[in-house]
Amino acid sequence: MFRNLFKNFSKDLGIDLGTANTLVYVKDQGIVINEPSVVAINNRNEKIIAIGEDAKIMLGKTPMHITVIRPLVDGVISDFEVSEKMIKHFIGKIHRESFTFMPRPRVLIAIPLDVTEVERKAVEDAVIGAGAAEVLLVEEALAGAIGAGLPIQEASGSMIVDIGGGTTEIAVISLGGVVSWKSLKLAGDKLNDAIIQYARDKFNIILGERTAERIKVQIASVTPLEESLEATMRGRDLLTGLPKEIKITDANIREAIIKPIKLIVDNIKTTIENTPPELVADLYERGMVLSGGGALLRGLDDLITQETKIPVYITDDPLTTVVRGTGKILDDIDNLKEILLPSTKDIGLG
Repeated sequence: MFRNLFKNFSKDLGIDLGTANTLVYVKDQGIVINEPSVVAINNRNEKIIAIGEDAKIMLGKTPMHITVIRPLVDGVISDFEVSEKMIKHFIGKIHRESFTFMPRPRVLIAIPLDVTEVERKAVEDAVIGAGAAEVLLVEEALAGAIGAGLPIQEASGSMIVDIGGGTTEIAVISLGGVVSWKSLKLAGDKLNDAIIQYARDKFNIILGERTAERIKVQIASVTPLEESLEATMRGRDLLTGLPKEIKITDANIREAIIKPIKLIVDNIKTTIENTPPELVADLYERGMVLSGGGALLRGLDDLITQETKIPVYITDDPLTTVVRGTGKILDDIDNLKEILLPSTKDIGLG
């Protein structure tokens, strides 16, 4: 009884629990949290000392007794305890200014297409442990398509490619379900890794993760640009161990990331090849949508169009597409409840 009472005073939440960032939508308020999925822990007493943006600024700069970790890897929970505390922190932050002294919200979580039943249960348990009264699950691709305004319930093909931090979700959708799909553990983080490896191999510079990400955002492109872009690459010289700084261009970064980008494009083509012909005809007419941080890579839409012969559109505010989709589902839950995944309790894992 008390649980239901607390639920009535809590706010429905939609969460995009991403490898790189966690975004939270509050019903009737919009997106209220957009912070890195990063947690800093004091190893001496196992206490969490920072979460989100405060923890991310510590990456690569901590003393021995502090560890900065990402509790999600490739879109799934890798550290259950820390994930639960991170989610609890965000839920508490939302309710802090309300009269709810013990928030018990209903929470809708977007998860990757290829998660196992065990991984799904881990998400549910972590969110319940963080204080939710009820957990609803939706496939990330469907939430993204709804956030992008695609007519997913119609008898026609819609296609979305969501390139996040840990995973790339490629899906063709019709009649409220996913018809053909690929879920790749290849996305923004792997592009950062490719830049770090390239700097090491080509320039004998050891880069930090944040530096690689900054350079990617500043100058990365997947097709040649009319005007070349430049950035400063600073790191540690592999040979001398001393600081080293060089100038690099978009052509350098393109060379660094082109292999993983081609892998993503090849999987997009494979997904289209596995799609029924009638739906492919719809895609040629209506195109596909790019979302997630990877959608902002310069020239990616043009490259995919060249390779697939299908028009490609970048959705508005691609970084928030999935969480906006969870918000739309919460706002119209009666009409969209059929697209939700069954609880693991309903399939015998509870």
